[in-house]
Amino acid sequence: MPFATESHNIGHTLAGVANRQPDRVGLICKKNGSYKKWTFRELELTVQSFCQSLPGHGISKETRVMLMLKPGLEFIGLAFALFRLGAVVILIDPGMGFRNLLRCIASVRPEVFIATPKAAIFKLLFASHFNMVKQTIVIHPWSSLGRQKPKGLFQAPATDPDDLAAIIFTTGSTGPPKGVCYTHAIFQAQLNFIRDYYKIGPTDIDQPAFPLFALFSIGLGATVVIPDMNPTRPSRVNPLKFIRTINEFNVTYSFGSPAIWNRVSRYCLAHGLTLPSLRKVLMAGAPVSGELVARVRAILPDTAEIHTPYGATESLPSTDITGAEILTHTWPLTRQGKGTCVGRPLPGNLVRIIAMVDGPITAWDDCLPLPAGEIGEIVVQGPAVTKSYDHNDPENRLAKIPDHGALWHRMGDVGYLDPSGRLWVCGRKAHRVITSHGTLFTLPCEAICNTLPGIARSALVGVGSSPNQTPVLIVELLDRGQDHAKIVRELKELAANHPTTHNIRHFLIHQEFPTDIRHNVKIFREKLAVWATTRIACEGEK
Repeated sequence: MPFATESHNIGHTLAGVANRQPDRVGLICKKNGSYKKWTFRELELTVQSFCQSLPGHGISKETRVMLMLKPGLEFIGLAFALFRLGAVVILIDPGMGFRNLLRCIASVRPEVFIATPKAAIFKLLFASHFNMVKQTIVIHPWSSLGRQKPKGLFQAPATDPDDLAAIIFTTGSTGPPKGVCYTHAIFQAQLNFIRDYYKIGPTDIDQPAFPLFALFSIGLGATVVIPDMNPTRPSRVNPLKFIRTINEFNVTYSFGSPAIWNRVSRYCLAHGLTLPSLRKVLMAGAPVSGELVARVRAILPDTAEIHTPYGATESLPSTDITGAEILTHTWPLTRQGKGTCVGRPLPGNLVRIIAMVDGPITAWDDCLPLPAGEIGEIVVQGPAVTKSYDHNDPENRLAKIPDHGALWHRMGDVGYLDPSGRLWVCGRKAHRVITSHGTLFTLPCEAICNTLPGIARSALVGVGSSPNQTPVLIVELLDRGQDHAKIVRELKELAANHPTTHNIRHFLIHQEFPTDIRHNVKIFREKLAVWATTRIACEGEK
């Protein structure tokens, strides 16, 4: 059966794969308690069936459709079908919490809601936030949608590369989540990076912990194994289940949060397990330490590659560094307070460092970039850099710098470029601590303190108002039973002997840092700063 294709629309990539390798297994996932397999031909027929039935539910080009489905056949089939129809797919991570979730739904104005029965109940409970929804489609085990045999070849509407394809929300780690506008061209650029830079193709078997990346792998002809996990809670993944499917289905490639690989690597090392089929592991979504890279390296074959791409929802991937370079070159410097190296720009990307500005920058000027070695704001330009947020002009003005028809995206991070062109990140711009003695950046200061035995992680915060903030270094301990007074004395001595941290005078111990729900890695320093303010005030009264 022939399938129509359109080169710039990711929704048509599956059709091309089904033409070339119809009988190869395209998807493996758990259904009704056991793992089931679908060929690329069967996946394409499912997409064709969705394409023919969805218009009857009021879905056409530019219709805003919110998907709240678990990863699996229906999610993949509907996503491909909606892209092919030219609809706008809205994806919001439930892991951001109810308050942010409801705020995002209200702002993005979905017209059609496709959801699990549980999500449909959620919609009923908070109906006022869904007042733009005209049609609700509930996907359940006895649903007939997508199961009818397609009648002939479906003629999808034409789409342009710059047409809006999806709205994907940021995590909101330093402010309210924002809806990022993805065009078909952006998805195609990301697909090209995965194919050309990371060399993923028809010989691969992918186990993606980010559901959206399953679409890229299927579009490139790779088999996708959906892991048995809640993708909104990667830090709670069952490592044995994740390992079992990698080894059972000979997975060659996996892209996931460092929160997942932290649990998986520790479990493997504790139980003498390895992952012999894996050839490539990508870790992104949160900072990746050298210790984690070393643990993952120990459970993989000698020829396997580890990559830690750097980027954001608005620009992913921007740079990349291999695990080998981290361990042999950059991690020792990170521990000395030099920042976290995230590698070099991917082909076609440009990365520059500019002087830090808190307000909008209305136009690019070639005098903006700073020389190598100077810390400033990180800006990125490239084929996968998105152009705007949805219905959010104030944030557009803050985050984008026009440049003669192109755009630079302000990453919200600070860092510097070294003489070889590698990017080093020093933390979030919003988290810098501006004191009367100069500006302190989170990652360099924290890395130095993290070298002290017994420290699980640390967080630099500022108390008071800039430019006269008081820097406070807060630590979380590996063992809460440690001698707190001894730890504080050792921290003070360590900090005093390093030029990066010698002006820090206040050190506090916190039982458990407030972090993002999803990764349990992104520290909410704003909350810690409020807590530290009260503690420092109490110290001053003694």
